[in-house]
Amino acid sequence: MSFGLDKRLSAQAIATGTIIVSVVVLFLKLGAWGLTGSVALFSDAMESLVNVSAAVLAWFAVRYAQRPADDGHNFGHHKAEYFSAVIEGIMIIVAALLIVDQAISALVSGADAALTPLALVVNALALLVNLLWAQVLMRSGRRLSSPAFTAGGRHLMSDVWTSAGVMVGLVLVLLTGWDVLDPVLALLVAINILREGLQVVSESVDGLMDKAVTTEEQETIQTAILGAGGGALQIHGLKTRRAGKAMFVEFHMVVDGAMSVAEAHEICDRLEDEIEAALPGVHVTIHVEPDHKLEDSGIEPLPPEAN
Repeated sequence: MSFGLDKRLSAQAIATGTIIVSVVVLFLKLGAWGLTGSVALFSDAMESLVNVSAAVLAWFAVRYAQRPADDGHNFGHHKAEYFSAVIEGIMIIVAALLIVDQAISALVSGADAALTPLALVVNALALLVNLLWAQVLMRSGRRLSSPAFTAGGRHLMSDVWTSAGVMVGLVLVLLTGWDVLDPVLALLVAINILREGLQVVSESVDGLMDKAVTTEEQETIQTAILGAGGGALQIHGLKTRRAGKAMFVEFHMVVDGAMSVAEAHEICDRLEDEIEAALPGVHVTIHVEPDHKLEDSGIEPLPPEAN
């Protein structure tokens, strides 16, 4: 469905493309709303207005996050994307509240929408464009480990389902003449947008709070330690965190107190190489300790002859 765009485009090109797509979709939806005055189509357009703002934020966040580490930011600038995603989530929530206000006003005043097939066709075109680009963003987010792209893709997919629901509901309005369905649809859209906004904020805050890597990634790290840690007595204090596309791993390695620094360093090199081979781009920090630092529990690497 994405025509391979997610594999061919760079992060910068995807961020720029998202701005262009979001602006095109916004104008299509504003056109559909202008043709009808429908509150449901207004709610759909409001979500696209958020998409434009979020796309601009993501463009700046991706550029900033790609900056190398410097004296003021020793671990890089990867978390910039989380700030973008948090702001996007807040904007989604604000858009939902604005839609609720418009929908309630329409219910109270009994305003009717002048629905036309042309307006629905224009909105359907916007839906298809969003569907295509949402797939590009989500697949690119996974490939590049980008929380900004992933959040943007999920928001666009939410927008797609919203537009689909609005389209079905407005077709019913045309067929039945039940104009009250228009503001009711807008309220349902607002609830869906609010749910998505809260989820985006929650996941982005997890990233800012140094949430550990996934269970699968932790298992991969432990497997690498078991296989490459021969010569070490124990690995304990394993900690992980993710910051955008970067992953950080640190742990304590206990060795025989009589082991030379060169021998201990050789084990560290093996461990780092094995973990980085399993999880490309990971940053590994190992603290070497003598055998009196053994703990009651930890990972016991396989002896060299067992590998």
